[in-house]
Amino acid sequence: MPQGFYLLIAGQAISALADNALLIVAIALLSERSLPLWWAPLLKFAFTLAYVLLAPVIGPLADAIPKARLMTAMNIVKFTGVAMLLAGANPLLAFAVVGFGAAAYAPAKYGLVTEMVGPRQLVAANGWIEVSVVCAALLGTVAGGLLVADGVRGSAASVAVGHWLSPVLVPGNPSTLLLSMGVLLLAYLVSAAMNACVADSGARYAPTCIRALSLLREFREANRTLWRDRDGGLSLAVTTIFWGVGATLQFAVLKWATEVLGLSLERAAYLQAAVAVGVIAGAGLAGRHVRLGRAKRVLPAGVLLGLCMPLVASTDSLWLAVPLLALVGLVGGILVVPLNALLQHRGFRLLSAGRSIAVQGFNENLSVLAMLAGYAAMVAIDVPIVPLMWGFGLLVATAIALLIWRERCVTRERGPSQDSQLTTLR
Repeated sequence: MPQGFYLLIAGQAISALADNALLIVAIALLSERSLPLWWAPLLKFAFTLAYVLLAPVIGPLADAIPKARLMTAMNIVKFTGVAMLLAGANPLLAFAVVGFGAAAYAPAKYGLVTEMVGPRQLVAANGWIEVSVVCAALLGTVAGGLLVADGVRGSAASVAVGHWLSPVLVPGNPSTLLLSMGVLLLAYLVSAAMNACVADSGARYAPTCIRALSLLREFREANRTLWRDRDGGLSLAVTTIFWGVGATLQFAVLKWATEVLGLSLERAAYLQAAVAVGVIAGAGLAGRHVRLGRAKRVLPAGVLLGLCMPLVASTDSLWLAVPLLALVGLVGGILVVPLNALLQHRGFRLLSAGRSIAVQGFNENLSVLAMLAGYAAMVAIDVPIVPLMWGFGLLVATAIALLIWRERCVTRERGPSQDSQLTTLR
């Protein structure tokens, strides 16, 4: 891998770790403030909203500014969102600010990887990214659970850090949750410093018009171009489904673990580690063994992924749930890494690094918003969690099966698609 690649991976992993820990801390904060449970998915909703609303802007922004510099600035924006929580702001508003930082961070991160790494190494590079992101999700979720353990009486982790951190970031006599957010502030600062040390890739793009209507027209055309591309549209459809269901499953597993398995919030957060470990293994296998020209051969894993979810929902044994959740993660990692690489490759060739990632983020996060809104509505009207997980799982399996059937029909009619041209990269 090129120089600076691993520093980029480490910096974005720390930022993602803080994002995931912040979600657990904020859910505990909702409980402390006696806010309704259906607010929990709305935190993710507010976080994700910027990905959709700002999609026409963040692509050109990522192409106009050196991407490492933009990533540094967006960590400071995330820092500001957590500081708003510390100051007592509405959690949804604070999460919207953090989401803005994450939304602009994403095209810079993936775009910089695409600029640094050639097509021959792109699947392997995406394997590194997904492993680091999932490791960050794993460690962030566990860290969030540790930070909120025992409520306001204080966990050992947050109290220990608080002895030296609170005079700087959280003055006074703060609670455990405030100390926890102080730890997250420090994490964003560390990530910003690491991003600032990543060298500029040297890639430059033609200037774009900054007028709102022009940006909207340009983004609409870019979105249409990627969807109409055979390989780009297929991979975009799969990743859109995957991330929408994945975000919803994060909350569904927390609720299922507390209601069916009888676990506390922090223990339920630890249970998500099984999914993360599986994704790490699946991403590693895909990055090592699946070439870009063969990316679509992993599509059947999407059907298996959907069918695993009802199995998880139907068990009430912790010892059976852990390997099933790991299996869900394994299959998900095998599915998403090659198709994400194919999508980035087609987007980079058809559009540009920043614009293609912005289009991808728009569609994937629009799916997240829609599914989280549906999930929050189901929770608000007290739909039982087990049939809810069955429904999401069967939805995934059916959708991916239809995409496989459609691709095979098109192949019979038109012949092989662009992926056949990539077999020389094996």
